[in-house]
Amino acid sequence: MSPEATEEPSMIIDVDQHLFEPRTMWRDHIDPGLRDAALAIEDDERGYPWLTWRGERLYLAEVQFPGKVKQIGDLRQRIARGEPAEHRYEDVLPLEYTDAKARLARLDAWGLDGCVLFPNFGLLWEDLLSGDVPALCGNMRAFNRWIAGVGGDGGGRLFGVAHLTLRDRDWALEEIASLGRAGVKLAMTAPAPVDGKALSDADLDPIWAAFCEHGVTPVFHVGAFRGPLDPAWYEGDPERVDRVMDSAFLWVAPAVALANMAVFGVFERFPDLRIGVIELTAHWVPQFLLMLDGAYGFYVARHGEPPKKLVNRPGEYVRRHVRVGALAYEQPAGLVSLVGEDTFMFGSDWPHAEGIADPLGDYESAVGELDASARTKLMGGNAAWLLRL
Repeated sequence: MSPEATEEPSMIIDVDQHLFEPRTMWRDHIDPGLRDAALAIEDDERGYPWLTWRGERLYLAEVQFPGKVKQIGDLRQRIARGEPAEHRYEDVLPLEYTDAKARLARLDAWGLDGCVLFPNFGLLWEDLLSGDVPALCGNMRAFNRWIAGVGGDGGGRLFGVAHLTLRDRDWALEEIASLGRAGVKLAMTAPAPVDGKALSDADLDPIWAAFCEHGVTPVFHVGAFRGPLDPAWYEGDPERVDRVMDSAFLWVAPAVALANMAVFGVFERFPDLRIGVIELTAHWVPQFLLMLDGAYGFYVARHGEPPKKLVNRPGEYVRRHVRVGALAYEQPAGLVSLVGEDTFMFGSDWPHAEGIADPLGDYESAVGELDASARTKLMGGNAAWLLRL
């Protein structure tokens, strides 16, 4: 069955919100034999909280607020000056950042029917733990157990996103089946090669089949995966995760991943596979589709045949199988006019500093002119399709 867009329920779903993991969540939910390898949030000697792993400080555990980017910089400068923390982590962390019922109350206040919940600190550590695959998988499974519980407490309105690596195929197959049984509908995985194998490699086909079988949709999102650029381009940037070149080229990784999957037949082999692309921007999609089909057509004309025979052009597979979150500043109505109403989704990035404070109100004021059908799909219909609601 091809995942064609159909008439969707009229729901308003924010596809890009985040839930902050509690200090001891990983230790509380990890398999007992891996407890020594669990991540944690621990304070340093001056009272600043850090995401830690086996005694190493991986990243500052910041509490962010929409629109308050400079506040983060001020905090980092305070740390650099050697000054003590002004507040305890728990004292500045709003309840709705971590608690399902409190988040539901916020959805009611905003006028949202539902939201998709990505991890917060889970966006920071995947590549930093890449040298220890058992610890990598163990901490992901710990998070997945926790987020499944959040979804269970969400009354069908909170759609938690699991965290998966494809590096251990047997583990991934087991975890996808477990997520399906738990009712988790989305799983964040990296738009990147898997130990040197492209996402179109036949060795990964059992994983794509499992996503379809268990009704779990893989999602590409901002995160600490191995980037698509040569390491030389990052020289001079002291950041371990949030590098300026990563931010400037957010779109490159998903564009390359989707092109590879389309050109080399993943979507043709798995007609029920659905892919989400969220917080990796959307402005690139019209040009990407143009260039993808243009390059494919040129290749066929020059070589007499494609690298892999397909029934349709690769861009058609992307249109059918992929939904992309559009940020408010990207003028979503303009993107819809170029690509069509079945591709883009409303996402606020709440409560991150670069996000918007009033998810629905601020987004609607930036959308632009759309007809009723296109607006319904942008604000929730395409998300419902991705979630298989």
